[in-house]
Amino acid sequence: MQGYLLDTNIVSYWFQQGTPENRKVVNHIASLDPGTPLRISAITLGEIEYGHRCVSKSDTAIQTQFNTFIHAQLPAVLDIRKTTRTYYGDIRSRLFAKYSPQRGRRALRPEQMNDPVTSATIAVQENDLWIAASAVEHNLVLVTHDGMTHLRDVTSGILDFEDWAM
Repeated sequence: MQGYLLDTNIVSYWFQQGTPENRKVVNHIASLDPGTPLRISAITLGEIEYGHRCVSKSDTAIQTQFNTFIHAQLPAVLDIRKTTRTYYGDIRSRLFAKYSPQRGRRALRPEQMNDPVTSATIAVQENDLWIAASAVEHNLVLVTHDGMTHLRDVTSGILDFEDWAM
């Protein structure tokens, strides 16, 4: 049975009742076979925690509801382990090989790389690399509403993506 790793925006849509994205995510989850593995990364939980703390008038009731929701719906949290580093290193090196300058190469952060055809910034966030590495490590489909075009490109054949909010 195929399992899924839910990215931050999908988890947020699942929680935010009444939005069009929420209905799409809820309907997709309802269509899955019972017992289909749904996972969340510790990185995603960190991104959500950061978001809660950055809200100027933090609503502790909503934070409590969200935490209760997460523990009920997604009890299996994937931690970053020593073995995750090999998948992260592979994905990041694929980005570097494809998108870093051929002349004067140096170790660029993924968000500093530019597409050699369009010169557009790659815009791959470090957290997305770690989440993708976790998905590859655990053989899970990464469910995200982010485009991640360049990440999809370099992980073709090792990682599948789905968007349940479209």
